[in-house]
Amino acid sequence: MSEIVSIYNQEKITEALNALTATVEANTVTIETLKSQLGLSGTNTGDQTLVDLLAANNTPLDFTDKAVVPSRWVCRSTPVDNDWYRVCYGNGLFVSVARTGTGNRVMTSPDGIVWTIRTTPVDNNWYSVCYGNGLFVATAGSGTGNRAMTSPDGIAWTIRTTPVDNNWTDVCYGNGLFVAVANTGTGNRAMTSPDGIVWTVRTTPVDNGWRSVCYGNGLFVAVAGSGTENRVMTSPDGIAWTIRTAVANVWISICYGGGLFVAVANTGTGNRVMTSPDGIVWTVRTTPVDNGWASVYYGGGLFVAVANSGTGNRVMTSPDGIAWTVRATPVDNNWTDVCYGNGLFVATAGSGTGNRVMTPVCYV
Repeated sequence: MSEIVSIYNQEKITEALNALTATVEANTVTIETLKSQLGLSGTNTGDQTLVDLLAANNTPLDFTDKAVVPSRWVCRSTPVDNDWYRVCYGNGLFVSVARTGTGNRVMTSPDGIVWTIRTTPVDNNWYSVCYGNGLFVATAGSGTGNRAMTSPDGIAWTIRTTPVDNNWTDVCYGNGLFVAVANTGTGNRAMTSPDGIVWTVRTTPVDNGWRSVCYGNGLFVAVAGSGTENRVMTSPDGIAWTIRTAVANVWISICYGGGLFVAVANTGTGNRVMTSPDGIVWTVRTTPVDNGWASVYYGGGLFVAVANSGTGNRVMTSPDGIAWTVRATPVDNNWTDVCYGNGLFVATAGSGTGNRVMTPVCYV
């Protein structure tokens, strides 16, 4: 598991251990018990934190072969209760966009914890945001000829003209190109742009409800929530698309990492994940609970998915995209998206009161 440990630097591991120490003390469990559970050595010589204990005994913080994953999540304060639908990371900043709100449908954070509202030029239903080539690009499901906006810094936003008023559900960047997909339109449910400013509609082979698109291993791959067993399409250039066979679940999100495409769904019985090494041939994977999985993201050796249904268990993680473990969540908000940046996973929600962001605080 040492490759998973590499995501988190020494400082974050130390912070996590101190957090665990505080949790242990609050519940009158001894440091020795915690130390034993983590499989670490050292002799407790007094009233110390676990980090102090190890340092005092010259015991290195060696986490080789120990699973280090985000196991405990906490909510973060959000300045307004908009329907925060997507979040991304780029250029040292987390940026989230919303489907509701008045002139305030973007918020940003340098650390995923403290968030600031930003002015948006129009109150479109912003469905997606990504970062590429020095630019944040967002796409929307409402508006007239203006369903894209861009920003070089996540703060100041400019509306861009879009060729058709489809419901643009997702956008990604890869190989020098922004690619967006839609769940409405007739034979034109993709559009591309080399710069995020000038957009061109592309022909799509079937009018499925395309919900998510990503880029990996030289290929754009999109998944759909409707259709028969044809809910994946691929393209090497974002222009010419080919339908691929997939189980007819409502596939909501797709990502690429660790040499694997991974998609999650909000329907299905014990099979709400599918994986593919090439985007073409797909294999269904067992999921521990049938939550409404809304987003999946890969960061530093780990896949993390969040859900909009379930009771206290709206996160699941996997080191390989195949075997998944459910994680406890602090509140049952409608978690809509998750991303990774600067060593941290950040999830956003469309419900909740002043707590529509969550981040992990313990890595065990």
